[in-house]
Amino acid sequence: MNGQLTGRSVLVTGGSSGLGAAVVTAVAKAGGRPLVLDRQAPADGVPWQECDLADTRAAEAATRHLAERHGGLDAVVTAAGIDTPGRLADVPADTWERVVAVDLLATAAVVRAALPWLERTHGTVVTVASTLGVKAVSDATAYCAAKFGVVGFTRALAAELAGTVNVTLLVPGGMHTAFFDTRDAQYRPGPDAKLNDPADTAAAVLFALTQPPGCAVRELVVCAEQETSYP
Repeated sequence: MNGQLTGRSVLVTGGSSGLGAAVVTAVAKAGGRPLVLDRQAPADGVPWQECDLADTRAAEAATRHLAERHGGLDAVVTAAGIDTPGRLADVPADTWERVVAVDLLATAAVVRAALPWLERTHGTVVTVASTLGVKAVSDATAYCAAKFGVVGFTRALAAELAGTVNVTLLVPGGMHTAFFDTRDAQYRPGPDAKLNDPADTAAAVLFALTQPPGCAVRELVVCAEQETSYP
């Protein structure tokens, strides 16, 4: 993997934890230059811009700032994601809408802002949906709405940018990250839950980022072998 991304700048949203942090590590090991948008600083001095992705105009401005400060962008990976599970009537409206803003609207906002640089470099976009972007479950209306939206957005974007920017849809299953830590106990994975190592999912992202010119990986589903939410 070493050297496969030498000299290439990869913007990772949510790059301070979870899958995003795993992608940052993988990009650096492959010789690339990870750049991070997040509310917290990433590890190891990785260049970053503080940003609340629920503010989509701020997300656009932060994307442009990082690109300008670091000489452009070759790829974007939209790994940031949040969830507050619960029944529709029980989740406060502002909380519900924040999930959709961070998971879907910020994905579009960051990609929109990055496009001028990605078009110059014939770069790559990897969006991160979820197995709950193709299979709906109870008590997840905000998350499913957002991730189903990411699926539709990405498929349409791939058609729109064909020949100018490569676009990959990543559909990951559950992973061993802090994503579940703040949930009520009933919404946390049980002790026997089958979850992936985020480093393995990040390796799939690297596969998409390192394809030769003219070869696009359109969609990747990466989940534990016994993932219950897919198919």
